[in-house]
Amino acid sequence: MELQIKEHNGYQYIDEGTGDVLLLLHGLFGALSNWQEVVATFREQYRVVIPLLPIYDMPLLSADVPGLVKFVERFVAEVAVPGPYTVLGNSLGGHIALVYTLRNPRQVSRLVLTGSSGLFEDSMGGSFPKRGNYGFVQERVAYTFYDPAVATKELVDEVFSITNSNAKCLRIINIARSAQRHNMARDLGKIRVPTLLIWGLNDTITPPLVAHEFNRLLPQSELYFLDHCGHAPMMERPGPFNARLQQFLRRTASQPVAAR
Repeated sequence: MELQIKEHNGYQYIDEGTGDVLLLLHGLFGALSNWQEVVATFREQYRVVIPLLPIYDMPLLSADVPGLVKFVERFVAEVAVPGPYTVLGNSLGGHIALVYTLRNPRQVSRLVLTGSSGLFEDSMGGSFPKRGNYGFVQERVAYTFYDPAVATKELVDEVFSITNSNAKCLRIINIARSAQRHNMARDLGKIRVPTLLIWGLNDTITPPLVAHEFNRLLPQSELYFLDHCGHAPMMERPGPFNARLQQFLRRTASQPVAAR
């Protein structure tokens, strides 16, 4: 399935299907294609919306987690995405989803987090991107997955082209450092919507201990691990990921949004 990218007022995004909205947020080195299997599975029953986050070209002074949350707020207003909706976030996208939920509680009915930052994350294996070093990029992309074969040459080439730009690298570093500084442990108890945590048991970037801590701190959360899976379960184990997501959406469909 080839995703059709739409454009409106400078925004690039996927908008497939009709029904209740699933708003999907990708990670730091992510792309719209990261959610391809989720779109294919759920667009028959839901409206699946995925904004392309301006990670690599947003103004440097606002290249941080709060800046990306503001971008999402503007996007849903201008593209007319009706709430409340379910927000799904992977890695940095999960972090953005959490902050967005705290700032816009009436807009979010459910949360789904997978490999989310916000408590602890090792986004580049302890290092920041090295410009022009293809071997380094190849190693770091493979670090994302349990099965290194998932880190295809096409994916490595895409990340390499990003990290080969000084301007893009500066923004990546700013955002990664912002995510590391912005610990959400004290705020997670305020989030009262049903939350599904789907984690790779072999995630080396946000290890299983992080998932257990999210589960402890988020009052209405449930946690499921996928074995032989790293930091991006929706890409590496799409079948089990989508099955667990489908069960969660059906089971929580009738739950009202809690008053805030």
